Amino acid sequence: MDYEELIVERRGNVALVTLNRPDKLNALNGRLRDEMLAVCSELGEDDGVRAVVWTGAGRGFCSGADLTGGGPGERTPSRTERLDEYGWVGRQAMAVYRLHKPVIAAVNGVAAGAGMSLALACDLRVGSAQARFKTVFIERSLSPDSGMSFFLPRIVGYSRAADLIFTSRAVDAEEAYRIGLLDRLVPAGSLVDEALALAEQIALWPPMAMQSAKRVLQHSMENDLEPALRYESAGLGFARRAPHDVAEARASFIERRPPVFTGE
Repeated sequence: MDYEELIVERRGNVALVTLNRPDKLNALNGRLRDEMLAVCSELGEDDGVRAVVWTGAGRGFCSGADLTGGGPGERTPSRTERLDEYGWVGRQAMAVYRLHKPVIAAVNGVAAGAGMSLALACDLRVGSAQARFKTVFIERSLSPDSGMSFFLPRIVGYSRAADLIFTSRAVDAEEAYRIGLLDRLVPAGSLVDEALALAEQIALWPPMAMQSAKRVLQHSMENDLEPALRYESAGLGFARRAPHDVAEARASFIERRPPVFTGE
């Protein structure tokens, strides 16, 4: 599929998705929102992609919803969309979070509002010194949306999430790394390379087992112990549905060589 406001590149088994509205700090307009949903669907169905990296063109990761309106790519939501209980921001959160492959945010600048939520919906966040987070919603006389109320307290804890949402203060890269908003803090010049290297490392492992690992982690975050244990048991069965990879894991260990996993 051709995209107008996304750049999608495939680097081996890794897909690099770049929000491409640098003049607007990659703010989300109608077309970009539609393309983000479409690319999640496309990459989810592509067995050649084992991990995904999101980043932003220019100085920002994503500054949230485009409030200027009327620009190219803006459109009037359909009646179905207006009646959707999740809204477009909810659909964005689910599309990224439910992508059944590891997803990494390479945060190169400001991540605010729904743009911060996009980073939070990813499994991991790698940032440079230019990374900056801001919840924003209270400044717009809004409560959090786009999944922020779900993701943020699970990542940094309730009281820190309350601090960031209630004050809407900016969080720089050093603090973001300290409180867990960023998992890795790397030099700005090598941000995307570092994120891709992490994705490539993850993509070396058996894809079925990796998908199952992501599912059981997310399920356990959303449930109590007993259902989590039952889901883990089911996940083991799913992970072993690739007989070649199961055999390769054992053979490579015995033969003391790097494994080659195919997903088969």
